[in-house]
Amino acid sequence: MPVNIPETAKKRIVIIGAGFAGLKLSQKLIGSGYQIVLIDKNNYHQFQPLFYQVATAGIEPSSILFPLRKVFQKQKDVYIRVAEVYSVDTDKKEIQTSLDVVWYDYLVISSGVNSNFFGMKSMEEYAIPMKSASEAMALRNRLLQSFEKAVTLRDQNERRALLNVIVVGGGPTGVEVAGAIAEMKKFVLPKDYPDLNFDVMQISLIEGSPALLGGMSKHASEKALFYLRRLGISVTLNTHVTDFDGSTLTLKDGSHIETKTVIWAAGISGVVPEGLPEDAIGRGKRIVVDEYNRISGLNDIYAIGDVCVMSNSGYPNGHPQVAQVAIQQGRNLAKNFLSLKSNSGLKPFKYIDRGSMATIGRNRAVADLSFIKFSGFVAWLTWMFVHLMAIVGVKNRLLIFINWFWNYLTYDQSLRLILWAAKKDPTKIISPLDRK
Repeated sequence: MPVNIPETAKKRIVIIGAGFAGLKLSQKLIGSGYQIVLIDKNNYHQFQPLFYQVATAGIEPSSILFPLRKVFQKQKDVYIRVAEVYSVDTDKKEIQTSLDVVWYDYLVISSGVNSNFFGMKSMEEYAIPMKSASEAMALRNRLLQSFEKAVTLRDQNERRALLNVIVVGGGPTGVEVAGAIAEMKKFVLPKDYPDLNFDVMQISLIEGSPALLGGMSKHASEKALFYLRRLGISVTLNTHVTDFDGSTLTLKDGSHIETKTVIWAAGISGVVPEGLPEDAIGRGKRIVVDEYNRISGLNDIYAIGDVCVMSNSGYPNGHPQVAQVAIQQGRNLAKNFLSLKSNSGLKPFKYIDRGSMATIGRNRAVADLSFIKFSGFVAWLTWMFVHLMAIVGVKNRLLIFINWFWNYLTYDQSLRLILWAAKKDPTKIISPLDRK
């Protein structure tokens, strides 16, 4: 049976995913004369650039999550359905979901990406990715549980392994989370655990390429390396990891590092429903689209955001997988849907690069804008302002600003809570560190 969605004479656009691209497209199509069906496995939009601050107890998860129904609660012809999407039937123009079948006139896939472990099954099992708020919370729990357990141990080697934190991947996520953990080590943890010697805590960042922040300028890369090392972080470049069994990380050269905590920020792949033509799936499991974000041979199916790859002379390997690309593609596709309605010409997507930024702890950031490249305190203030303004909802912005202001004044965070899921008996809470 089809999912219960009102049948109307209006053309139906089904949008899979409520990330930056899907949300922007949905908002721009309000009042357009189309029926909009927005499907996501969560009932909220997630602000991904600040996952690392949730993971390091800087802000509350609720500050970066915004309920979808609140965004559209006063809008007609917009229907939210919380479900997982399994497959697409391009002939019947239907998608199969965890609820049931949903038909479409036009389908837009904006399902985003997930972590890519490059076939390393043990890494997938034991390392912690950061592609959702729940994974950020899992990392926060793991870090805090490690400190709680370390304080009870007498064996120095066991304690050192618990305190060692390794970040794999030197992109913005890896750089930012490494810097935030170093700030915790310096300002917060010694006050919480005065009986632990945090001089033995080693924070390492391992990157497979010759430079950090590969998509940014040489200036940004070199400054990020300088800032990380100044924070006491061990940075290793041109090095690949091959295995992690939960206790030992193995590098390609055969060397080993004893650790209980590996944060995976090294690779991503598209989240693509089954049923699309094989030749529509490109490198990194991204959907190949034309200049209108349309899948070749499927004039009624589009893909936008991180999940798609659009090659042109300026971006032969596709556009960078960042929020600005997703937002601009969502906005452009909305205009094209309006053009379809009026039978006017479609507008090809052209990315306007407004710059890239990354923050590395307190008062330190790097910024590559279209007209200037800079770093330090001014870049850090710019980073804070841009991200604060991008948050959905005035209340969320206020909560984040208060947290940031308080943290800056007090050198402290007040959100260091370990919240494990209950297993059958709600009185028994199980930590991953205690699994057999």
